[in-house]
Order: sequence, then C-alpha cells, then structure tokens
Amino acid sequence: MKVEKIDKRQAIIDAAEKLFCETGYEGTSTRQISKESGANMAMINYYFGSKEGVFLEIMNARIAGFGSQLKIINEDKISAIEKLNRVIDGYATRILANPSFHKMMHRELSLSQRPEMYNKIKDAMSQNMQLLEKILTDGQEDGSFREADNRMVIATIMGTLTNIVIAPTKVIPDSDFDLNNPKDKKLIKDRAVAHLQDLLTVYLTTKK
Repeated sequence: MKVEKIDKRQAIIDAAEKLFCETGYEGTSTRQISKESGANMAMINYYFGSKEGVFLEIMNARIAGFGSQLKIINEDKISAIEKLNRVIDGYATRILANPSFHKMMHRELSLSQRPEMYNKIKDAMSQNMQLLEKILTDGQEDGSFREADNRMVIATIMGTLTNIVIAPTKVIPDSDFDLNNPKDKKLIKDRAVAHLQDLLTVYLTTKK
C-alpha cells in the first residue's frame, strides 16, 4: 500500500507537469490533474493541499536538483573556469531536457498576478544564486577571474539560455527547427554552450 501511495504521488506530479506545460497554470485544474494521474481529488489535497502546492513541489524539486549539481561543482578540485564551464553545460542540459516546462515556468513566474508563488520559491532560487556567485568570487579571489558584476554574469548565462528556449529561431532562422527533435536540440545546445563559455572566458580572464 505504501508503494502505491508513493506511485500515486509521483503520478500526480508527472500529470500536473504535463498539463502545466500544455495549458499553463490557469488553464490546468485539479480535476484535470486527477483525471490525468488516475488519483482522486482527495489524494491531491492530501499530498499537496492545492494546485499551487503541486506547482510549488515541481518548482522546488527542480531548483533543488540544480542546487545539488552546483554544490558538487563547487566542491570539485578543478579550476574556476572549469567550474564555470560545467555550470553553463549543466544549466543548458537541464533547460533543454524539457524546454516546454522552462517556457511555462518563465511565463508563470513573470506574471504580475503570481507574486505569492514567486515569493514561496525565492529562498530556494536565492540559494542557487549564492552557489553560482561563490564560483565566481572564488575565481576572483584566487586571481583566475578579474573583478566583474557577478550578478550580471549569471543573468547573461540564464538570460541567453532562456531566450534561446523561448525563441530558438532568433538563433536558427529555420521554420522546420524543432526543440523537441533530439538532433536540433543538440545542435542549439552545443552552439549555446560554446558561445557562453567562450564569451565568459574572454570577459572574466581579460584584464582591464
């Protein structure tokens, strides 16, 4: 029975993520999540309390997953530039693993009517930002990187990858390009990672 409950909980998360990607947060109801997951409404309320609870669970899990990756990179005995390159590659891999979810997440969190949801995940996002900043400041302290606006460096990485996911034809002006096609996805990921790694290597290691 315990295994079945765990399976149902995951089924709710999987169904909700699929529906959020397809129809957005407002367009998804707990009734639809119930139907898609095969779990009754009482079970959704028991595990998550509400539709918002399911959304926050999905968001926090993804943020925590990236945070774990950042901790491992931070603790590795490698150079600052190698750490930064791993961050860029890891973030690109995560975003492009599910571009539909990233587009949905970006849209929902940027809406003015969602400040309460944003505030609930802000602490988790802030911890990841601090881990990213530590990689940059450690590099600056050991002389690998020059002094720079570290938050702008992070925004450059995140903003570039988000822009590519939202509007890939800005980079590849081809109407047949499809981010869900593994070949196309690899093509744009490799280009984005190479560009950001080259760009930030030059920016952070060239003395003023």
